[in-house]
Amino acid sequence: MNPLDPTAPDSAWPETSVEPATDAPAPIIPVGSPPRRGRFVFGAAIVLVAVLAGSALFLSGYSVGRRTAEQPGTPAALETEFQPFWDAYQAVTERYAGGEIDRKALIEGAIKGMIEAIGDPYSSYLTSQEYRDSLQGISGQFEGIGAEIGTRAGDGSPTDCSTLGPDCRLVIIAPIDGSPALKAGLRAGDLVLAVDGSTLDGLSIDEARDRIRGKKGTTVILTVVRDGGPPTDISIVRDVITQREVISEELADGTIGYVRLTGFSDAGAKAFVEAVQAHVDAGRSRLIVDLRGNPGGFVTAARTVASTFIATGPVFWEEDSKGKQTPTTAEEGGVATDASIEIIVLIDRGSASASEIVAGALQDTGRARLVGETSFGKGTVQQWTPLENDNGGFRLTVARWLTPDKRWIHHIGLEPDVPVEVPTDVPAGSDPVLDRAVELLTGTAAQPLLLQRAA
Repeated sequence: MNPLDPTAPDSAWPETSVEPATDAPAPIIPVGSPPRRGRFVFGAAIVLVAVLAGSALFLSGYSVGRRTAEQPGTPAALETEFQPFWDAYQAVTERYAGGEIDRKALIEGAIKGMIEAIGDPYSSYLTSQEYRDSLQGISGQFEGIGAEIGTRAGDGSPTDCSTLGPDCRLVIIAPIDGSPALKAGLRAGDLVLAVDGSTLDGLSIDEARDRIRGKKGTTVILTVVRDGGPPTDISIVRDVITQREVISEELADGTIGYVRLTGFSDAGAKAFVEAVQAHVDAGRSRLIVDLRGNPGGFVTAARTVASTFIATGPVFWEEDSKGKQTPTTAEEGGVATDASIEIIVLIDRGSASASEIVAGALQDTGRARLVGETSFGKGTVQQWTPLENDNGGFRLTVARWLTPDKRWIHHIGLEPDVPVEVPTDVPAGSDPVLDRAVELLTGTAAQPLLLQRAA
């Protein structure tokens, strides 16, 4: 699907970020490939599993949903409940004496207010420009600082709060590789208190995101708190952010295949499969899949990535608003489903949504061991729907996703099979999580592999 064409028949997901369904159900945010027909096609809407990224800075799985064919107006059974709305609308349009009324603005404001009343930080109304910008972010390219964001409670615990303040802080989930945010020193876990000297208190996540994003070449100053320390200003020059979604390398003298996935677009999933295939063809039977800092993306992409290693059965379950649970099963023809191929998946607190779909599927099926830190914990799917007459669009949480064993990891995250505590002051050129994974696969102490990779 071309995410810039919401009328395309297949579905897909998008600063960046965080964070995580498409053609099938699903941030933080990414692209399209050949259409797949099937149960999860949503017509004109997009399904994502991600944590509000790019345009949203970190989304984790999303979908584009179909606009309902029927246009019921006010249902007869709800006329009494809707009467106050129509009374107010009529009074404003017929009796307001302060100037001309922009009816389009009234309609957009009513839709925005209705969705905000849900109190879900992953559901929101978008103006026409915001909707276009968001879809552009999904395509893997946008102008901003290149950081995935989410929310944390005042005590640092995950929360789905919708209005920022002392009990709802904006948090950096992960800077994108090579981004201005990463180069400026922004880190996962940093709490963002202000942008250009203005507090974020009282803003929605989207409003905060819009303050952080901006044109290439312009500078934004974030006031952050790190590990309970004093507030610090970090100056970042915005740029065009383009994600490189797949990084493939050889480790341990060529005996281990390493594939890092930074997003979940359909194109990225295809490139991931090709990278794994190359390692298998080279005779490598030990693989490391690195999902650290990955905020998610299209559900279709998550299915493809998981199916690389899982031959049959559910990859995840989708539970709709009525409680109906529907399995999404593995695609046929996975290139590394042979049980003799040993898999380790690296996760951290920046692994969200679609990343958690894949990691959860491999953990539940016994196909891989998870190494690292507890993941972010986003277990919902958003659907993006355009509105007619250039009235923008909205994203709405339409489902929960569950692991193959029907675990809902929302606000909990996935616990690694092999926890690795990562100090805040990790020396440059060291990666204790990657080192531990190599040690598990080889049975010997690892060398400073990150230095080899950086070279």
